[in-house]
Amino acid sequence: MSWTNGHAPDPVALFLLYLDAQRGYSPATVAAYGTDLEGAHLFLGRRSKGFDAPGEVTKADITAYLADLHRRGLAKSSVCRKLSALRAFYRFLRQRKMVVEDPCAALANPKLPKVHPKVLNVDQAIHLVETEITLDPEGLRDLALLEVLYGSGLRVSEALGLDFAHVDLDQKLVRVLGKGRKERLVPLTGPAAERLARYIEQRGAFAPAAREQAVFLGKRGGRLSRKQADRIVKEMAVRSGAPCSISPHTLRHSFASHMLQAGADLRSVQELLGHSRISTTQRYTHLDLAQVMRVYDAAHPLAAKKDEIPDS
Repeated sequence: MSWTNGHAPDPVALFLLYLDAQRGYSPATVAAYGTDLEGAHLFLGRRSKGFDAPGEVTKADITAYLADLHRRGLAKSSVCRKLSALRAFYRFLRQRKMVVEDPCAALANPKLPKVHPKVLNVDQAIHLVETEITLDPEGLRDLALLEVLYGSGLRVSEALGLDFAHVDLDQKLVRVLGKGRKERLVPLTGPAAERLARYIEQRGAFAPAAREQAVFLGKRGGRLSRKQADRIVKEMAVRSGAPCSISPHTLRHSFASHMLQAGADLRSVQELLGHSRISTTQRYTHLDLAQVMRVYDAAHPLAAKKDEIPDS
């Protein structure tokens, strides 16, 4: 697909290179931006030259593109993501003086309903990580993965990206490479360290290549894939009798929610999760009404006396 005319620089390729080399985005994230921009270019190319001449794209063009997405039945969250990609692209172009105007500047994002992250309660989470399975190498790997996801709150990409050099079982710490290639140290629970140690003893059963440093391996000896990790979590959830379909990210959500419910301060949880903005962590501060009432009854000096007030 042509993005440019003649020998002009390819604006999309430059933007994607910037995301990779300077912003440190993961290959999957860079690819997602590329896919979103390619879809926009295909539509805009019917009204103008698209991103072959990004400075000629107007607000009306972008509005028509968003209307087309709605007409095709895309979810509001998907439309927001595609508009976000366009905003980032044009912000990049303006900073480098490759365009004068930003056609996205005056556009509002579609309003999204507030959806709280799906979480397990504490008993469900503990039951999940203590699921009884055959303790062969695969079983040990699966239990170790669950312990790391729930016990340390890692993103699935962070857990699967762990190499031996990142894990210190003596200190019970893992060095995590998060979004934007930012490193952070995250504690391991005692059970997680024990499960990891037992799995690592049996890791050779996966016949890894001599130079394979990944902690979590698939059947063929290479790094465990996201799809495989998702399947493992779902199968373990079924075994444990979890009441809902869960994903690896559900365990991260549960980690954050349980830490805050137990009294951890928001800033510490932000650091553990690797969030750049505290507003992202605040999503986990929601509590159900029963929990609010329990806290109120336990903490307010008059709450315990409410039944002692005589009828008037």
